[in-house]
Amino acid sequence: MTTIADNLQELRQRMAQACERTGRDVTQVTLLAVSKTFGPEAVAEAVAAGQHAFGENYIQEGVEKILALQELLPGQTLEWHCIGPVQSNKTRLVAAHFDWVQTVDRLKIAQRLSEQRPDGLAPLQVCLQVNVDGGANKSGVSPAELPELAQAVARLPHLRLRGLMCIPEPAADFEAARAVCQRARTLFDGLNTNGMHLDTLSIGMSADMEAALAAGSTMVRVGRAIFGNRSART
Repeated sequence: MTTIADNLQELRQRMAQACERTGRDVTQVTLLAVSKTFGPEAVAEAVAAGQHAFGENYIQEGVEKILALQELLPGQTLEWHCIGPVQSNKTRLVAAHFDWVQTVDRLKIAQRLSEQRPDGLAPLQVCLQVNVDGGANKSGVSPAELPELAQAVARLPHLRLRGLMCIPEPAADFEAARAVCQRARTLFDGLNTNGMHLDTLSIGMSADMEAALAAGSTMVRVGRAIFGNRSART
């Protein structure tokens, strides 16, 4: 039976090989372990294997896990990313407990996060979620509306705009997946050309990680390949 440590080692090898194929330095890519539906003990096992950045989709579950890990691993510095949808009634929890939020797609949400970030905490690191596929039922700001939102969010206090996050639809093959990821990279580069100074392109998961890295992703969000199949939420 493979362990979380085994899975992390294999995943890091995949990342290194993918970066080598395109002449990239794997140390410039962040691995975000998506720990949703897995308990604090699984996170602690990943920490023991050298993983320190974790992503949570469900805000209340994430906050409970953050607090549990503070007790389970006192003195251990972990980085917590909110990668699920943020409703107005949950912004205070996100602002108080998470280090990053990658799913901002409305100015109203960004304003509330800025206003509710507690004094004494570092600025909340923010990515804008972009709907690169154009799906009507998908979250994310449209590419056309992205520049205006980026400029507005960058001006807010208590937030630091770091980059973009995308969740592409499953693609038929590697080249199709890379093409979609490249759209996100083009948007990212366009904002930087206009003076935004972004450094984070969060795109790529277990199935399309290699394609995302080929397109220039700087952060991959992986759950299943680390923790295994998810248990159902109750």
